[in-house]
Amino acid sequence: MNSTDVLVDAFARVRDSLHHAVDGLGMDQLTHRPDDQANSIAWLTWHLSRVQDDHVAEVAGVEQLWTSAGWADRFGLPFALSEIGYGQKPEAIAAVLVEADLLMGYYDAVHDRTISYIRQVDDDGLDRIVDTSWDPPVSLGQRLVSVVNDDLQHVGQAAYLRGLVERR
Repeated sequence: MNSTDVLVDAFARVRDSLHHAVDGLGMDQLTHRPDDQANSIAWLTWHLSRVQDDHVAEVAGVEQLWTSAGWADRFGLPFALSEIGYGQKPEAIAAVLVEADLLMGYYDAVHDRTISYIRQVDDDGLDRIVDTSWDPPVSLGQRLVSVVNDDLQHVGQAAYLRGLVERR
């Protein structure tokens, strides 16, 4: 197993876990928030998809699918096109009122692009510095692992929320 295989496996686990957390849920379940300060499954799914799309598009040197493939228009959210959800207020979280098929359609498109990009990168390419605003600078490999880490945290939160929603 090489580095590419490890990254492909990691992102596949995100995808499988996210589908398990989201598939089959209705709008009330997707948008349920335990309190008015909490995230919803819909927001968590949108956010982790946006972060992955943003970060992978940046290192790949391509436009995000959010804009290039028309996902922003389909979602119709009241946010700037560049919004990825970082630091959003509760009112913005509540604005993500999106059905599971649309959420997962966007995520799956992002996932497919991510896997396609990773399959083009060799081990030496993972050492390429992609962000010099940090000390030490961030390599491509570190950025991709960071995205997996962020995604898995949010998938875990979504799975936990699904359990709460199904038990209420």
